[in-house]
Amino acid sequence: MTAAARRLTACLVDPRIAGQFGARQWNELIAMARAERLIGALADRLDGRSVPEEVAVVLSDARVMAAQERRAALWEADCARRALAGYEGKAVLLKGTAYVAANLDAGRGRSIGDLDLLVAEKDLEEVERALLAAGWEWVKEDAYDDAYYRRWMHELPPLIHRDRDRMIDVHHTILPKTARPTPDAKAMIGSAIALQPDEKAKGVRLAKFSSWHGLHILSPADMVCHSIAHLLADGEMDGGLRNLWDIDRMLREFAGSANFWDALAVRARRHEILPYVRRALRLAERIYDTPVDEKLRGRTLASDKWFEKRMMARDGWGRQTNRALRFFFYIRGHWLRMPPKMLARHLWIKWRKGQRG
Repeated sequence: MTAAARRLTACLVDPRIAGQFGARQWNELIAMARAERLIGALADRLDGRSVPEEVAVVLSDARVMAAQERRAALWEADCARRALAGYEGKAVLLKGTAYVAANLDAGRGRSIGDLDLLVAEKDLEEVERALLAAGWEWVKEDAYDDAYYRRWMHELPPLIHRDRDRMIDVHHTILPKTARPTPDAKAMIGSAIALQPDEKAKGVRLAKFSSWHGLHILSPADMVCHSIAHLLADGEMDGGLRNLWDIDRMLREFAGSANFWDALAVRARRHEILPYVRRALRLAERIYDTPVDEKLRGRTLASDKWFEKRMMARDGWGRQTNRALRFFFYIRGHWLRMPPKMLARHLWIKWRKGQRG
């Protein structure tokens, strides 16, 4: 855990403290924010505040870039909507694109890369055909990787559009099939909220953007569950501070809705991720001072400190630190995704392919 990482999280929570920074602290803050892909969120939080001239230029550029990514994400979502015009099932936006489409606080200044969609597993072939016909192409040309995605992962192999060079990940659930928790994707899709311009649905504000017919977002409780599963149950926690910031923003915004905490507990149990939800609430409270439900949060565990250290493992230059801890979480991430024998076989095959390459 470094002072630079702690300074970034503190400044996101209370931008007023930035008035105390000297040149070194500003350099470290910007380096950390860039490394964690939080520079847009930081720029949004500091908008309108007095900062040094050089810093103002950096933050202004970050706001421009975030606005461009927002427009590009919404445009790509609309392209997918038009490609799936004949699809009668629900196409559910996930992650950053969902946040900006719903005008959530989590979307303010957020960096957005690929377009992520969730559809019913039984409809994957239909959706795949529609996207291929609309100009998307396969990224994974290797037969093993393609087969691995289709048999074991929670998504199709990634696709990229041949003209726009934008990627799309089509999910049929939120965790790999081999993962220990088994989220109820059917329930998530069943409770998804249809996007309609200029309307409010179940406490979620919707973006003013063309015709959203056919596109949906997850319910608030499921949206938080997905973000937590992505952070703690699927991977080695790279970008953990940004993902936890998403969770903080959503919890603060959704907590004002009646029965939100009860709904979150119910959905966490249904998706088999209640321990992850409890830990995420504790981490959000610890790192971002997020107001959380004490009963759902549960008691602090000794292992919580290692998750916090993993998310804060960068120095003042934005470089990753604590290699041993990062390696542990790398192994943990693979362990969560698949059983030991399968993991050993998968890593062996990937190693041999790397040696041949």
